[in-house]
Amino acid sequence: MKANAMDDVQELLTDVHHGLALPEDHASLSTSCIVTGSYKYYHYGCDKFDDRGWGCGYRTLQTLCSWIRLQKLKDKDEKNVNKVPSLPVIQQGLVAMGDKPDTFIGSRNWIGSFEVCITIDHLYDVPCKIMHINSGRELQSKIPALMEHFQQFGSPVMMGGDTDSSSKGILGVCTGTKSYLLVLDPHFWGTPTNSILHEDKWLSWKPVDDFLEDSFYNFCLPQLKAR
Repeated sequence: MKANAMDDVQELLTDVHHGLALPEDHASLSTSCIVTGSYKYYHYGCDKFDDRGWGCGYRTLQTLCSWIRLQKLKDKDEKNVNKVPSLPVIQQGLVAMGDKPDTFIGSRNWIGSFEVCITIDHLYDVPCKIMHINSGRELQSKIPALMEHFQQFGSPVMMGGDTDSSSKGILGVCTGTKSYLLVLDPHFWGTPTNSILHEDKWLSWKPVDDFLEDSFYNFCLPQLKAR
């Protein structure tokens, strides 16, 4: 595959959270906050590049980049806003920034929230906040901060960990008797539809109690306000 930016005319699903119901105990939920503005769903193989087993962080990064790009296009010409980067471009950028050695290019090495943070800053001049918790047990304590992020900025969030090493996109939060994160899973392989993503739980409200106690987690929160 050529090391270039992805073609934005490619058919990708947009705003896949639309039509997804709140959790079953929604009557007990007091507050919910959802991503503001449009994004595209990037997942394994969506560009004919087979990244199964290692590319989930890159795909979540691409989803975040799609949101940022669409926001910036509201007041800038297309030529002045970088396209969503391909996996090779992401790797090349991390090498150019001095974060990775030359051998990183063409590798199947994973990336996490820190690499997502510096790539977004490098490509779009958008700073990101990194939020860390030592264990899934601490996630409940970060619900107010995540709520504030979606209220103030509205951007999707990346979530990664160690024991729980699967990258996740976070598209919203709801809380009440229990708290939930709206999780977008980039590990899908094939041709998705909204119904498939919803019914097969590739996009779902996940209770915070379901996250692993023996895993730390890092969140990458783009600091760009939705327009």
